[in-house]
Amino acid sequence: MNRITAIVALLLLAVTGRGAEWQQHWKKATDYYLQKQYDSAAHYYELVAANKPHNAEVYYNLGNTYYRLNRIAPAILNYERALHADPGHRDAKDNLAITQARISHLIAPTTDIFFIAWWKDLTAQTMTDTWTIAALLCFLAALGTWAARRYTARGSILPVQVPGILGFLCICSLVFGFTAAGRVVDSGRAVVFTNDTPLMGSQQQKGKPLALLPEGTTVHIINDAGPWVEVSLPNSRTGWVAASSITRI
Repeated sequence: MNRITAIVALLLLAVTGRGAEWQQHWKKATDYYLQKQYDSAAHYYELVAANKPHNAEVYYNLGNTYYRLNRIAPAILNYERALHADPGHRDAKDNLAITQARISHLIAPTTDIFFIAWWKDLTAQTMTDTWTIAALLCFLAALGTWAARRYTARGSILPVQVPGILGFLCICSLVFGFTAAGRVVDSGRAVVFTNDTPLMGSQQQKGKPLALLPEGTTVHIINDAGPWVEVSLPNSRTGWVAASSITRI
């Protein structure tokens, strides 16, 4: 773990945290990590994470700690959580790829159809602020052009369709923005924590499993039905798994 990263995260806790208690937990976790006492480090990082949700550095350090403990699923979970909190976290992205390479029978992801990839890019959580600003600008522009056409002589040169077009763009921006904001709150993904988890064809769990999922597989949640969850695999295959076998990102 990078010492600079630990110092920066410690300063963040000092500014936004709840006093000396969590600074002490962070310091103990860092000290144990540097002493290669990874079980103890994980314990204290988990205490910090429980009270500092959405802190990318905490999750990143937890991922590093579990990787050192050779616990693949918890390492992947925390790298994924770090990237959910900070999609631009390069170290978490690199370490996630290294850790996923250690999964036995790794399920290779398929490439999305162009319009699905386009939608995901437009509604990525990092686009929330962009679409919010775009919606506000379009609204103000639509209001301004409508007022100009109605109350000024020069406004009549503006095409009558302009306010409507700008209003439509405002609505589109709001839709994209709300979708992106939803991804910030809930990633809609989970990590398989039980090796050889059966992927079943229905909630009834009858018959042979469609596949056995290796520990550490990241899945997308389609439908949460209590004890059973419908998921989509990296290769786009769908099925049902026991809710107890996965942990949400």
